[in-house]
Amino acid sequence: MKTLNVKKLGMAFGITGVLLYIGCVLIMLIAGTNGTVFFFNSIFHGLDTTSVIRMDISWWETLTGLIVTFVLAWLTGASVAYFYNMDAKSKE
Repeated sequence: MKTLNVKKLGMAFGITGVLLYIGCVLIMLIAGTNGTVFFFNSIFHGLDTTSVIRMDISWWETLTGLIVTFVLAWLTGASVAYFYNMDAKSKE
């Protein structure tokens, strides 16, 4: 069984998380309040997001969210690779 590179999978997850975050930012910038609520209500299968959508987000909060998203996604990817590798070693 092959092993996964912990740093590379962490980076792949981190970059993917950042791309999703940027997509969310773009939706909010382009679609406005009503479009954003419509979009997220659609992908959350009927969950009403009206009360949790906040459009007045500063650039500082956006940058912080971007960094935190990357770190959490990187840690998730690295953890997946680490635990996968532990299981792969036990089966050799």
